[in-house]
Amino acid sequence: MKIYDISQEVFGCEVYPGDPSPERIVKLSIKDGGVCNLTAFSMCAHNGTHVDAPFHFIDGSDTIDQVDLKDFVGYCYVTSHEGEMTAEQAEDIMRRAKLAGGESGIADCDCYNRILVSGKSTMTEEAATVFAGYDIRLYGNESQTVGPLETPMAVHHIMLGKKIVLLEGIRLAGVEEGIYLLNAAPINLGGADGAPCRAILMSV
Repeated sequence: MKIYDISQEVFGCEVYPGDPSPERIVKLSIKDGGVCNLTAFSMCAHNGTHVDAPFHFIDGSDTIDQVDLKDFVGYCYVTSHEGEMTAEQAEDIMRRAKLAGGESGIADCDCYNRILVSGKSTMTEEAATVFAGYDIRLYGNESQTVGPLETPMAVHHIMLGKKIVLLEGIRLAGVEEGIYLLNAAPINLGGADGAPCRAILMSV
């Protein structure tokens, strides 16, 4: 089994414009006479590789600790796309994901419920509506936001309104198109709108 780390390193990660950057704070250091090395840190819940809970854009909806862990862990389908994604392209991704799951020989393969997209892809409202219509569990991409950088609200409302978990800031270089096992379980931050995660893929 091959394991792919698709997460960014936290202290050198990409940060959404305007969000605070992660900060590493050395509290104790052995070389300076401390009994051990001890690190504290400060960061935004949406720095680097992270997941969005519905509460991120929809007040009163599920916070990250209320989202079913099954959304973050399970079979997924990895594909690639560049530029704005149309409704037709979203439909084609779902078609290929379902076909791959059916041909995989894996019992109960639900890879079409978790879609990861590599490349500089931007979700449009039309594409978001397609994925929402399929009731997928999770959608992930390499950008720090799923929707357009300047106007992400509408796409987030469509996806999070259907309680689709958004996995943002992943790194899929070297990962070929196909089916994988995904583990993108977030840190359990009670009441939070999102959380960082160490997302990994495992070959099947």
